[in-house]
Amino acid sequence: MNEFDREDRFSTGVYSRQSLQLIEGSGATVRDGDGNEYLDLTTGIGVAAVGHANGAVAEAVKDQAEKLLTCSPAYFYSDVRADLLEKLAEITPGNLSRSFLCNSGTEAIEASLKFARSHSGREEIIATMRGFHGRTLGSLSATWKRKYTKPFEPLIPGFNHVPYGNLEKLGEEISQDTAAVLIEPIQGEGGIHTPPEGYLAGVREICDEVGALLIFDEVQTGFGRTGEMFAGQHWNVTPDIMAIAKAMGGGVPIGASIVREDIEFSTGLHGSTFGGNPLSARAALATINYIEENDLVDLARERGEIFKRGLEEIASDNEKLVREVRGLGLMLALQLRKKSGPYLDKLMKKNILALPAGSSVIRFLPPLEISPGEIDRVLEALREVFASD
Repeated sequence: MNEFDREDRFSTGVYSRQSLQLIEGSGATVRDGDGNEYLDLTTGIGVAAVGHANGAVAEAVKDQAEKLLTCSPAYFYSDVRADLLEKLAEITPGNLSRSFLCNSGTEAIEASLKFARSHSGREEIIATMRGFHGRTLGSLSATWKRKYTKPFEPLIPGFNHVPYGNLEKLGEEISQDTAAVLIEPIQGEGGIHTPPEGYLAGVREICDEVGALLIFDEVQTGFGRTGEMFAGQHWNVTPDIMAIAKAMGGGVPIGASIVREDIEFSTGLHGSTFGGNPLSARAALATINYIEENDLVDLARERGEIFKRGLEEIASDNEKLVREVRGLGLMLALQLRKKSGPYLDKLMKKNILALPAGSSVIRFLPPLEISPGEIDRVLEALREVFASD
């Protein structure tokens, strides 16, 4: 039984994987058991934004593991958790300053939905078509694609969907019964769609008119990925609640739902055994500090512009194959006129790892410190792959 068969034999079968077993990594490079190196533009679906095996994160995790691994927020205070909560209040926009710490993006969305219903006293949640918010039952109810939702119906009632980018449809759907509008500032799994100019500001205004909360799902877009610390800052729009995760812990699982300063909840309203544990909190602090100390937000913007220009040149040279280039910072995509799967396979044979985002999109989520030389390597591989089509 080889290593692929062994994992398949003892797992549930819910994943469809590439035939590649990763053993170690450093920066933007990962290696398999045979020592073959790959340039990784998947980063665990945007998790390793500060690179694989980041030294600052590894050292923080090692140090904390030798001190204290668990400290339940339900019973005791933690110095590390307090440090992280204060840091999050410092880096988040506007008056977002009170955080519930959890372990993943879908948990951050679940908490955000519960907080919105509890605070508003209303039931309805409006999300958007093409949106993806996670796989637990509440976040799944807000997710659009039937591929994800159909096996688990009936879903939680009270969720409705409107077209992303369409303020008129949102205005028709929202009402005094709406607790919150949940939206990705840039849609990730739906294909890397950026909002039309004025859209997010319009959503903010419509929510304010009826007293509904605005929730931003920044799980994939947060922590510098798009060239701002959080994507909503591109349009100077601040939500009432923001869900974050993925890149937050440098590879260690952690997430958070961050609410406005004036939004408070009763004791026991929500909880998490592992949320804000000292190990994850220490990893997140190290990650955020590394991003700030090394100006990775600005770097992501600069490297993203280089990368996007290269993709646009390739698109121009391959108009029969490439429909569009989308994205901001280092959250980029090529929309193809064909299925993307065969091209992802060809890229992997050239030791370049990228992601789908829908059936015809190639998605790139590299580490924020990806070098110009590494970007050139990706672009050259794309040219060769498309030329061989």
